[in-house]
Amino acid sequence: MLKCVDALVGNTTGRGKGLGKGSSKRHRRVLRETIQGISKRSIRRLARCAGVIRISGLVYEKIRAVLKVFVGSLVLDAYMYTQLAHRKAITTRDVIHALKRQGGILYGFE
Repeated sequence: MLKCVDALVGNTTGRGKGLGKGSSKRHRRVLRETIQGISKRSIRRLARCAGVIRISGLVYEKIRAVLKVFVGSLVLDAYMYTQLAHRKAITTRDVIHALKRQGGILYGFE
């Protein structure tokens, strides 16, 4: 009886098509680098804010590489400030100090 109700509601116990609990063979999770999560559209939006009109197709990978280095060093500096303050969580203030250390300014925060 319970299986019939579950089948009507949609809570079946079969493998299904989802990715959770050990994916089925047709629907495998594709492992990509997280830097690919920064889409062409978001890079184009950043470039438009900076005043760029046209972007070559080869530039996107270079921008992703530069962004990866920049964010990596920023997180490392923010982590250093967190460790010096004997805290476990990175705060906004840590990121602001890390940006100042690298020569950047973030307006609207202190």
